[in-house]
Amino acid sequence: MSTQVFASTVFFRLTIGGDDLGAFNSCSGLGAEVEMEQFSEGGNNGFVWQLPSRIRWSNITLTRPVTADTAKVTRWLNRIVQRVERKNGEIVALRPDRTPIARWSVLGIVPVRWQGPEFDPSRSEAAVERLEIAHHGLQPR
Repeated sequence: MSTQVFASTVFFRLTIGGDDLGAFNSCSGLGAEVEMEQFSEGGNNGFVWQLPSRIRWSNITLTRPVTADTAKVTRWLNRIVQRVERKNGEIVALRPDRTPIARWSVLGIVPVRWQGPEFDPSRSEAAVERLEIAHHGLQPR
């Protein structure tokens, strides 16, 4: 019997419009929700029709300790401030040795929020940055 060992560390590389924004330690919000409309059919008292209408994509939040790649995000944000333009991108889940596990194309990305690191010498935690993006959909690659 063979035992498979899985590494618990996964990195997520983010690229938007050809700009490599570096690797992040966590990625949340890769998801969607289908809105349902209810329709009550006359004479049918046994159930209400559940009809799918539109899909709502969750915002994606990526976090990491401050690295040299932090400057890449702030440069990207400064360009976006000049002219907000939706761009497609890619999130790649990577093993610790940087080989890809999974890829998602992210359509129509715009930044929602960037939270820079908090530097507090009284705490021993790493300074962390967060980037939240909105988008029009995900596609597996």
